[in-house]
Amino acid sequence: MGTGSVVIAKGGTLTIGLAFGLAITIMAYAVGGVSGGNFNPGVSIAMMINKRLEIKDGIFYIIAQALGAIVASAIISIYVSALGLPTDSLGQTDFPNITVVQAFGFETLITFLFVLVILMVTSKKYGNSQMAPLAIGITLGFLIIVALNLTGGSLNAARSLGPALFAGGSALSHYWVYLLVPTLGAIIAAFVGRFMGSEEV
Repeated sequence: MGTGSVVIAKGGTLTIGLAFGLAITIMAYAVGGVSGGNFNPGVSIAMMINKRLEIKDGIFYIIAQALGAIVASAIISIYVSALGLPTDSLGQTDFPNITVVQAFGFETLITFLFVLVILMVTSKKYGNSQMAPLAIGITLGFLIIVALNLTGGSLNAARSLGPALFAGGSALSHYWVYLLVPTLGAIIAAFVGRFMGSEEV
């Protein structure tokens, strides 16, 4: 839904941010009770670090997240072709206007903030199970709105993988940034969240 809002709907910054934010909110309410709403490898890694998720389950989730992103991008590419739109424009994340160092720092920051919010609003001590999906979705939407013209607002290694594989070009050559940085941001968030009491019962 997020990449569809970029490529097919050709939405503006607000539309794209809302699409990603609302998609994560809806899915968290829909399947959060089944899987904990693990749609992001960084979140799964943070949950494993803080012992909320078994390592074997976390690995399974990360594989599923990557496969889901690839399948979603394949579906988007079919309809992009059907509409006669450029097949190398699939909502991929990239940073054509800033340096690698700037992109690295910015994606680390926004992923850290995103994962920290998730850890705090889903914690037993501070969390609220009814409102957590909404808080997470709003946070993601705002961060993407801010990040869109800088790094594309990935915050998720799986989300960037699918479009990069099909679009190629610099999005694929720069994918290492979107693989490493959300993971780094999530790891920092796991330890900061623990320091702030996210894992206290």
